[in-house]
This record gives sequence, C-alpha cells and structure tokens, in this order.
Amino acid sequence: MLGIRVPRILTVCVVTWPLVGCAPSHGDATTRGVGSDSLTSAGGTTGGTATTFGTGSDTGSGAATGPSLDVGASAGSTTGPANCESTIPVTIRDFHASHPDFESYIGEDPGIVLPDLGPDGKPVYAGQAGNPSTTGQANFDQWYRDVPGVNQTIPWSLDLVEIAPGTWGFDDQEFFPIDDQGFGNEGNPHNYHFTLELHSTFVYGGGEVFTFRGDDDLFLFLNGKLAIDLGGVHGPLEATVDLDAQAAALGLSPGGTYDFDLFFAERHTTQSSFRIETTISCFVPPG
Repeated sequence: MLGIRVPRILTVCVVTWPLVGCAPSHGDATTRGVGSDSLTSAGGTTGGTATTFGTGSDTGSGAATGPSLDVGASAGSTTGPANCESTIPVTIRDFHASHPDFESYIGEDPGIVLPDLGPDGKPVYAGQAGNPSTTGQANFDQWYRDVPGVNQTIPWSLDLVEIAPGTWGFDDQEFFPIDDQGFGNEGNPHNYHFTLELHSTFVYGGGEVFTFRGDDDLFLFLNGKLAIDLGGVHGPLEATVDLDAQAAALGLSPGGTYDFDLFFAERHTTQSSFRIETTISCFVPPG
C-alpha cells in the first residue's frame, strides 16, 4: 500500500502494561493513524522481517516462546477447552495487480462491509455507493473466495507470541508473506496484491483488548459482529476494541467461546504492515 494516509483520527487508545487507557469512544472501536514504530522486546525473529517476541524470561537466545494460554469455558457451559493455540492457520489469496479493486484508489474507505458476517463466514459487501475503493459486489466477493484465474490460494500460519505478561502479539512492518509465490511479484520488489483470511474462536474471560495496526483493509468480526473496520487503501492505521466496553453490542458473556474472524487485504504498492497486540489469552481452533 502507498505510504500516504488521509488523516482521520477518532478517539485514541494508548496501550500500556498492564492496563489499556482509552478516551470515551461512544461504543466504537478506537481508530488512529500511526507511524512506522514497532514493538520491542528481547525475543528473536522468524521468517523475513516479522518480529516475534519472547516471554519475560527470554534469555536472548532468539527463540520465541509461545504464550501460556488460559483455559476458558464454552458459551453456555462451564466446561473449558483444553486446546488453546498460539499458531493460527490462515488463508492467503494472491491477485494480479490488474484486478479492478487493486492499484486503483488511495484513501480510507470505511463501510465497505455490513456489520454482520454473512452466513458463509465471509464479509457481506455493503454496496459501491460511498465506497470508492471498490468496484462492485462481484469483484469484492472475489477477495475472500477461491476464483480460478482470478486468485491463487496459499496456506499460511500466524504465530502469536507473548510480548509481556498477559499480552500476545505479532508484528511485521514489511509484511510480504507470499513473495515470489502465486502469480509472483509481477515485476515489483514484493508481492503487493493479496488478501488474508483467518478463522478461529476465542474464550472471553473479561477484560480483554484487541489492537490491530496495519495497511490496507482490516475487518475484524467477533461473534459475527464487526468490531474493527479499517477499510480502504491507506498508510498504517490502528484501531482497538475493548471487549468489555463492547460486550453488549457484540453479544459476549464472560466464560463464553466465540467466533473470531479476521479479514485483511494488501491492495497497493509500496508498503505493507501487519501488527496484532491482544490480551485475549485463548484462541481455540474452530470446530
């Protein structure tokens, strides 16, 4: 994505350990533009330029230590899952730069998707009106679906590691996970044209916060409800959702297990970044 951002600052959440302080957001996820700063810790690195982080007891060997995940309860019951995971499988789809929704617009574009996830587990296109970075439902529906000749599917995985006691993250300020794969880089230094789809479930224990920073589009659905909307082709933007503050709107109750569905798109040269920081301590493989 191009290193240009149209300023749009709502309320700012400042993430500090062990608390997250937020100005009132009137029920919305807090969004702000950000620079190129990255998380720092004593861990090592794995895979390209992705920064991974060891635990507080890391001795500096460079080996990242996965989180000690809590065991929570499934929705409507008191029996908790015993299979929390810190490595989450994702699906990446590579596109040609010539796709109508890629390389054609620069600017923030919230409202591309409806607030409820579709019955097929995909975002529902809200319509082209007011969404200048898209070119209609038929093209948008290709973002997160396999379409021969239009995209190529590449399996990948996202590794969350503990960056502070009770906080997990992933940070890659040069996020190009499929360089020279799929349709290839098409003459560019990196493969800049792809989408990423992640499906998991999480245990809501109370007090959790989830922050994403990156570019371009990011749609996060919790329990099938849109919790973060960073649509558009833009520089890195950051948004935080406080699960306690949004529990009623998202239909969350402490001890429940809920769907976690994240959709990302990288649609423009020449930058790509992807950062997660969260206190959600138990992700459970779906099914």
